[in-house]
Amino acid sequence: MKIENISDLHVLIQTAKGGSLSAAAATLNITPAAASATLKRLEKQLGSRLFERSTRALRITAQGQILLDYAQRAFELLHEGESQASANHAGLIGTLRVAAPSDLTRTVLLPWLSEFMEMHPGVQLKLSIGDRPLDVLRDEVDVALRYGQLSDSGLVARLLVNTRTFLCAAPSYLHKHGTPQTPEELAQHNCLIFERSGRPYRVWKFSKEGKTKVVSVTGDRSMDDAALAREWAIAGAGIILKSGIDIQADVQRGRLNTFLSDWETETYPLHALLPSNRFIPARVRAFVDFLANRFASGKNESL
Repeated sequence: MKIENISDLHVLIQTAKGGSLSAAAATLNITPAAASATLKRLEKQLGSRLFERSTRALRITAQGQILLDYAQRAFELLHEGESQASANHAGLIGTLRVAAPSDLTRTVLLPWLSEFMEMHPGVQLKLSIGDRPLDVLRDEVDVALRYGQLSDSGLVARLLVNTRTFLCAAPSYLHKHGTPQTPEELAQHNCLIFERSGRPYRVWKFSKEGKTKVVSVTGDRSMDDAALAREWAIAGAGIILKSGIDIQADVQRGRLNTFLSDWETETYPLHALLPSNRFIPARVRAFVDFLANRFASGKNESL
């Protein structure tokens, strides 16, 4: 191991946080000269420059940012380990970094997240929502919830629920434009296009009694946020093909109507993705188990 004294990394962290060696020195109760010497020692041991220096400020380098990210996570894990190993530990602690699809978060996860936080008051949540897939290995994510088939190799995946998708539209849209009686008729309707796995989802597949229909749909709106597509559908703007989990409440309240339900659509699995299986922090393992139990409980059954 090149770094001889792990505590030297505190200087890196506090320098990046405070923007100067003097700020780091004040926080760590050492002299600026000692902080400067520690930083130079780290750079010599690693053979990389961690900060670009000027007369006015310090700017962290790409190599410094990589080490900073790992150092912060390492100290968090050590703190969690100390807490779990101590005789009087009081439950889970640390920051839980979660990435989740926007619509799933708004329609299903919000109350569950609050419930988990109430169960584990020592956990802090950092939530990133959006439909563009994150790089789980590169970004600061402990667990990413992701719809669809997986293409990421090297990631640990746990299936949370295998959902079915449904065609649906607002009663106002169907009253004005008619309800499609076959999948082919979708080509004559305004379909709301949103992205799946970072790509517009324009080709919809259906099957029934051994027959398969593939329809290329079009519409006047395309977006990278599935929650916005659902809101527009509720407003009567067009037809969407959406996971039953995401639209269940809207269907029950009469805001959306499903149709062509006798045609099977592609299954839409929801996975929890973890960067590694070597060591999963207790808070992350508990969170994934919590979600798996909630989905398995039937609180969000398919339509």
